[in-house]
Amino acid sequence: MILCITHSQDFYNIDLFFEYLNSKHIPYFRLNSDKMNHFQKISINENSFELTDELGNTLHSDDVKGVWHRKAWKISVPEELDEDYEKIFLKEYGSLRFNLMTILENIPWINPSEKERKIDGNKMFQLKIAQKNNLIIPKTIFSNDEEKITAFFHEYCNGKAIAKLHSVAVKAMGGESQISTTIIEEDTLVNLSDIAYCPMIFQPYIDKEYELRIVYVDGEFFTGKINNSENVDWRVAHESYFWSAYELPENIKKNISSMMQEMGLYMGAIDMIKGRDGSYYFLEVNPQGEWGMLQKELNFPIAQRIADNLIKRISFHG
Repeated sequence: MILCITHSQDFYNIDLFFEYLNSKHIPYFRLNSDKMNHFQKISINENSFELTDELGNTLHSDDVKGVWHRKAWKISVPEELDEDYEKIFLKEYGSLRFNLMTILENIPWINPSEKERKIDGNKMFQLKIAQKNNLIIPKTIFSNDEEKITAFFHEYCNGKAIAKLHSVAVKAMGGESQISTTIIEEDTLVNLSDIAYCPMIFQPYIDKEYELRIVYVDGEFFTGKINNSENVDWRVAHESYFWSAYELPENIKKNISSMMQEMGLYMGAIDMIKGRDGSYYFLEVNPQGEWGMLQKELNFPIAQRIADNLIKRISFHG
């Protein structure tokens, strides 16, 4: 059995994954992370757990042979709960969820939880590993210091920079509002006066030909190019934007593969820019980033390859 950790609003990507497992006659269990609360019955001992979900389906840890850690959402709090108890409710259910996951740590995961958490929560570390593996990265500062950011702007940015939050919730296929990357120019530096309340990442603006979303699955590449050279972020939907299939140069594939192996990730969604100077600039990797639009528009078999990777590793592990 393959366990898929996701959330109650997830669709499309997860449906494709389950359809493929069905075609292979492989059982699966969908665990909605936001419903790991009073909606589910969960009991854990030192070696195993048993869980009955909100629909009455029961899972025992001994039956789980592999895990796709697709998405983990914040645990939902019951409306009737007194505000005074909300913090302890979330803390204890969060601990329950973490303890449950560690029971499964010795079987195949996409991606291993500790590796994914370290990479997903540390974009500066990502840039360091990318550069170590011969990928070009933009000069970067993550700061809450107005003076340091202003000095960085004048030294490296040639009059134009981008600013972005380290962590932004984005659902390209789900319709949630989002904060996109912002352009900073000389006359907008004055807006940094409140940076102490919200540290941000700053990089020189790259004059680009196009953006690339690269989905890596254990050595395979599914790359989409989007025609949004005039915009700083492909996540800002526009009716004239469309994806087309793209073939990365072999040296870029080699460098990405070595980077992902060093990060300990079997899959990830990588953002790169092809600059007008001909260079490929690595921006970031999201270990469970969005790829549904690439499968939908370009017929890439990404869900199938994720499943295949887990199935292969389960057979070796077993």
